[in-house]
Amino acid sequence: MEEQAPQRPWEELEVLVEESDIEQIESFLETLPASETARAVTRLSDDDQDRLLNTISPESAAEVVEQIPEVHAVDLMERLEPEAAAAIVHELPSDMQADLLGEMQPEHAEAIFEVMPPEEAEEIRTLTQYDDDVAGGIMVTEFLTYPRTITVADVLEDLAVHADTYRHYHVQYIYVCDDANRLVGVLRLHDLILAPRQRAIETIMIPEPMTLTDTTKLDTIREVFEQMAFFGLPVVDETGMLVGVLQRSALEAALASRTENDYRASQGIIGGEELRTMPLLLRARRRLAWLSVNILLNIIAASVIAWYQDTLASVIALAVFLPIISDMSGCSGNQAVAVSIRELSLGLVHPREWLRVWGKEIAVGSINGLVLGILIALVAWVWQGNPFLGIVVGAAMTLNTLVSVSIGGAVPLLLRRLDLDPALASGPILTTITDMCGFFFVLSFATTLLAHLSS
Repeated sequence: MEEQAPQRPWEELEVLVEESDIEQIESFLETLPASETARAVTRLSDDDQDRLLNTISPESAAEVVEQIPEVHAVDLMERLEPEAAAAIVHELPSDMQADLLGEMQPEHAEAIFEVMPPEEAEEIRTLTQYDDDVAGGIMVTEFLTYPRTITVADVLEDLAVHADTYRHYHVQYIYVCDDANRLVGVLRLHDLILAPRQRAIETIMIPEPMTLTDTTKLDTIREVFEQMAFFGLPVVDETGMLVGVLQRSALEAALASRTENDYRASQGIIGGEELRTMPLLLRARRRLAWLSVNILLNIIAASVIAWYQDTLASVIALAVFLPIISDMSGCSGNQAVAVSIRELSLGLVHPREWLRVWGKEIAVGSINGLVLGILIALVAWVWQGNPFLGIVVGAAMTLNTLVSVSIGGAVPLLLRRLDLDPALASGPILTTITDMCGFFFVLSFATTLLAHLSS
């Protein structure tokens, strides 16, 4: 029977850390799934987390760092002595090295760089200069490259001699470069193994392979991988020099991360990832950064009601329908936002196609708005026995639904085209605008028909 992970693994881990038994700690961590490792480590106190990484080997510590959320990993690594942190960073994949050091406070990152081998430090510094949404920001620099004139036998011998070093590489292809390190071909392992041993690898390589430049944007990379079934693609700089390899798994992770960021922004959580194990004041400050702005937006929406307070006082029944219209319209807008962001993430629509998307949303919004408008109009008519009240709330519902789906459908594409976060079109902003428009439609229509509503 498969052994189950403990229900409260951090308690057992805490005991092992207190005992400083390296072998027992590493054995226990090996029994935990990745998600349980993250839960166990992040539930430890800061002191126990520090003691854990200082106790186990750098290789095991690197595995722990890879499994916990990046925001926790950055905080933990900043607390370690530079020498201990540098030893752990050395064991991480190059893309994660760049991510961690790029997110650290400059003084902490610089202290780690100073105790690392200069060549490795310079390589990581270069990677940290790339944005997260370009090929250079998600590529790895662990790849195999050989000169074009080397023989198959020499390559196989090198692979055997350096097997311990290469075993952590995700090797699918071997890259062939000229004397200036410019990429000239790609060699599949299958072709290498079956080729005559004395042949030069340039005779069996695939010449002029498809490449990405280090500044290629994430959406363009996704389109390339959707068209071709590659496990990875070489990344070159503007001179054609090979600088890294971008794996399909790294692309998928980057797209998932962008979607998560979009969702957090849509819910008013700004300033990066939030987890409940983070410091209380930091979490409160990040939420307040948006909530304080949202107060002002809601005051603007409420001012519409204040402007028409005489109409509202004359027809008090309108107060019942104001939240219904704003809420239903907000739901319609959020549906449109969800579809737009989803289609953007899947590459099914381009930001320049906002007009086409807007037309599609107007079509569905017209149908849904009309149906919802008729339903709410009938409710108002039956409840108050006044058809004009039904006309007011029904027309407001229809028009506000059109406004909400227009914002929710088209604005995310416009923001993406401007290299802004598309999720800014959703959540509190969308809700505030639909509230404002909904209140305005109801109260302005009611003012026009006031004589028929108050009689």
